[in-house]
Amino acid sequence: MGRRQSFSDLSYSLVIGGIAILAVLIIVSPVVIALMTSFTAGRSLKFPPTGFSFGWYEQLFDATQSRQIHRAAGNSLEVAAMSTLIGVVLATLAALGIARNRARSARFADNLFMSPLVLPGITFGLAALVYFSTLGFRPSLNLMIAGHLIVTMPFILRTTTASLSQLDPALLDSSQSLGASWFYTLRRVTLPLIFPGIAAGAFLAFMASIDNVPVSLFLSNARTDTLPIRMWGMMESTLDVRVAAVSGVLIAAAFVLMLIMEWTVGLTRRMRD
Repeated sequence: MGRRQSFSDLSYSLVIGGIAILAVLIIVSPVVIALMTSFTAGRSLKFPPTGFSFGWYEQLFDATQSRQIHRAAGNSLEVAAMSTLIGVVLATLAALGIARNRARSARFADNLFMSPLVLPGITFGLAALVYFSTLGFRPSLNLMIAGHLIVTMPFILRTTTASLSQLDPALLDSSQSLGASWFYTLRRVTLPLIFPGIAAGAFLAFMASIDNVPVSLFLSNARTDTLPIRMWGMMESTLDVRVAAVSGVLIAAAFVLMLIMEWTVGLTRRMRD
């Protein structure tokens, strides 16, 4: 009986371990291929790479040869930074209002805020374009900031709400019983304690905005295209190897930022909560 059980446990471990390894390979392989391709000495995107060279990175960072890529990257950073900043303010206020509220209206508001994560991105992008066009607005960076705000704010709301749910109400009661105003309690007790959750959500929102294609595709024009759209155009027209170099820079930047967030606020734990 013991042998059967041990054999069953071993088989289960082998199957689960094999599936886990396969999942990791599926996730990591495209990243490795993109990085290897970015160092190719060839003139087009091709794997395996022909030779080794830093030439494509040199061209990428050259202000003259890659002016349009730099402009698109600047647009992406501006949109991501502004949408994240505004999202932090709005999502934090929303989380404070609905975190411990048991009313049906609070549950409805929570579902409403989270609904952009359920809608297909391209559907929301088209709907946003039709809506803003009906109001008489033309595609611009401001419209992209508004669109990105709607689809990224749920990340901040969810992590902030999770932090508030773990906040001990006795701390707030103690602060108020000692004569502190609600604003002082918010500023000196609540916000410092939930800051890791806010920071984790802001990181996720920033990365989601940088990587967003559907909303940017519908709300941008020739002068306000973002980095993903510029990379898409380069892939369609010339198979420019600088696309792989951009991917390498983004992968490295995301990895470094993720390590910083893990070290400072415990990103993995915040996402799990």
